[in-house]
Amino acid sequence: MKDTTPLDQGWSLHHEGNRLPAAVPGCVHTDLLDAGLIPDPYLDANEREVAWVGRRDWTYTLELPAHGSRHERTDLVFEGLDTAATVSLGGVELGSTRNMHRRYRFDATGLDGELTVHFTSAYAEAERVRALVGDRPNVYPEPFQYVRKMASSFGWDWGPTLPTAGIWKPARLEHWSTARLAEVRPQVTVDGATGLVELHVTVERTAGGAGRPLTVRASVAGAVAEAALDGDHAVLTLRAEDVARWWPRGYGEQPRYELDLTLADGDEPLDAWQRRIGFRTVELRRTPDATGTPFTLVVNGEPLFVRGANWIPDDTLITRVTPARYRTRLQQAADANLDLIRVWGGGIYEQEAFYDTCDELGLLVWQDFPFACSAYPEEQPLRGEIEAEARDNVVRLMPHPSLVLWNGNNENLWGFRDWGWEEELNGDSWGEGYYLGVLPRIVAELDPTRPYAAGSPWSGSWDHHPNDVDHGTHHSWEVWNRQDFAEYRATVPRFVAEFGWQAPPAHATLRRALPTEQLAADSPGMLHHQKAEDGNGKLDRGVARHFELPTGPAGFDRWHYLTQVVQARAIATGIEHWRSHWPHCAGTVVWQLNDCWPVSSWSAVDGDGRLKPLYHELRRLYADRLLTLQPADRDGAPRIALVNQSAAAWTTELRLRRLDADGQVLAETTAELTAAPRAVHQLAVPAELLPVEGSAKEFLVADADGLRAVHFPVADRVFAYPRPEFELAVQEAGEGAVDVVVTARTLVRDLLLQADRIAPAATADRGLTTLLPGERTTIRVHGAGAPTAAEVLAAVYCVEPA
Repeated sequence: MKDTTPLDQGWSLHHEGNRLPAAVPGCVHTDLLDAGLIPDPYLDANEREVAWVGRRDWTYTLELPAHGSRHERTDLVFEGLDTAATVSLGGVELGSTRNMHRRYRFDATGLDGELTVHFTSAYAEAERVRALVGDRPNVYPEPFQYVRKMASSFGWDWGPTLPTAGIWKPARLEHWSTARLAEVRPQVTVDGATGLVELHVTVERTAGGAGRPLTVRASVAGAVAEAALDGDHAVLTLRAEDVARWWPRGYGEQPRYELDLTLADGDEPLDAWQRRIGFRTVELRRTPDATGTPFTLVVNGEPLFVRGANWIPDDTLITRVTPARYRTRLQQAADANLDLIRVWGGGIYEQEAFYDTCDELGLLVWQDFPFACSAYPEEQPLRGEIEAEARDNVVRLMPHPSLVLWNGNNENLWGFRDWGWEEELNGDSWGEGYYLGVLPRIVAELDPTRPYAAGSPWSGSWDHHPNDVDHGTHHSWEVWNRQDFAEYRATVPRFVAEFGWQAPPAHATLRRALPTEQLAADSPGMLHHQKAEDGNGKLDRGVARHFELPTGPAGFDRWHYLTQVVQARAIATGIEHWRSHWPHCAGTVVWQLNDCWPVSSWSAVDGDGRLKPLYHELRRLYADRLLTLQPADRDGAPRIALVNQSAAAWTTELRLRRLDADGQVLAETTAELTAAPRAVHQLAVPAELLPVEGSAKEFLVADADGLRAVHFPVADRVFAYPRPEFELAVQEAGEGAVDVVVTARTLVRDLLLQADRIAPAATADRGLTTLLPGERTTIRVHGAGAPTAAEVLAAVYCVEPA
């Protein structure tokens, strides 16, 4: 039987003539941090102080004694090397690598001594390739399209520039004889209650194993198959009866089954492979209809309104993302009622723990191939690397039932058409051959049970603009960049794959990242931790359209609160509008779930893992049942929408009130309404309930089954809010928690307790809450100790009159 020797201890990193202890998996930056040789690049402006690290070559070494294996063959296996490396053992060069997204295997039979992995700077490798293929346009001034490395490690409009190097995934020695399992591809589907697995097996043989008759045996859910193997390939078919289907969260359970495969020489096992699979079907409906080209994901025959978020690498120094950290972040996604995570194309193919957790939680995965915001040369040496990388990762990830879509790239088809690339390229290759040729061919060959999309956004063909709202996927960035968030209501795309609004991270996150700075919106550290072009200008304009804009250090706390309010309201405006137009619009994937460091960004969870108000708003917006008040949009009259994504009908009594700023009821009606399963019920707002047009004193409130929607006809800076008055009490809640009970005496809009201002580890169980006079809410706070009412009150914010 094959045996392995992990290579995770005893490594050294060479630096200035010294050998530093090195972690494998790990990277240069984390090793230098552990040695105390560089400052934390996430604090203050230290990112600039460590820029030299990414421009140097680095060498890792490990002493490998003779292993004494009696096997015929010994392979040196690297799951991931970042990125351009030369590997030697005992003075013998085994080979070189040029792609962090691939696995590498070298024949090391009979060798021992010093194992050396020498990394060339990613900048030097990129310039070497650029000299061969020529310049290509790029939205950022970094050469990431010339090297198969995580693009965002070179910086992005939310991330630091920290291109690193290192052995970023596990390394090992494999000792084997006769033959080993080289590739296993399970094509999994289901017909009724019968699970179907077509298992494609490829073996590699030693010289002594050539031509030897072997056996492969597989089992899953009580089904067993066996095949003789005279050559290097075999296909086994398993039919498992009475299996339960795997469903996305919110639609059913997530049963998984052990799929086991053994390679044997007679009675002697040679190698084994195991995965947990789920039985489900997936399709992508893109047949043109009367209004355009839909983009509707269908799982087990059930069309979905996708409730998603975009995922970026959870740390720019990606080896710090542990299985526990994946679980924490993905559990946060599930708890916010998300059912899909899009792994964005400027990052990586994530590690197994990510997909295992998605399988378990029922989170669907949309996987981009790693191409983003740039023209990519299609010549060698990149073309061969890209094909090998795609084959490697399609095979690696295809056992996961959560994976439902392969996507060719992020914004490159759009960039070619709209960002001046076509003229600049002047006929040079730019990646179209990958997205419309190489990648769909590989997916069709290796993983035909899953759909492939050429890119995001993409209208389905060059007959339509790549970002056409009526065809395929749409990225809505004009609103954040230039408009008020109310403009989300101007269109109803078939599928919104990106849209977002910025806000700064939590106060405690800023205090940790900028420990000595007097915080202001434009203080040096705040500006360094704002990477978007005119990011603060867009934040300020977003606030100023609705509120008086606070300025200077004295106004920072208010600015911080209002930017977070505007972020939550902006995303709510888009999702409520688009969900109310199901099934014409079949999904929203908000930009973005997470951050990779402390930064002002579009995230719902900041770089320290703290939840912004947007996170709590997503929990409401993505719940199975959503109540929304839609002012006049492209369909005309103001309306109420009951959005029901559950499998049961929703029958409820709707209470609709028009109130004045003092909380007096001016008009009221009730109605019993029913929204069918997986459907939207809409009702026009009765004329007598509509606030007087342009009124600064009237607003609308809808309530049903504990859900609330409000509509104010004018901007907050114009509305005649009373001075907010409320009572606050703190009560012990057991298990180290306290309840903060707030009772409103006036209208209190968008009340927010920023628990991390009480204690950095403190969390609150809810975000923005609007109370009418006499109403009460209870906020559960963990990790704050036993704060006084005065200490809690200092962390409470709400909308105030201008």
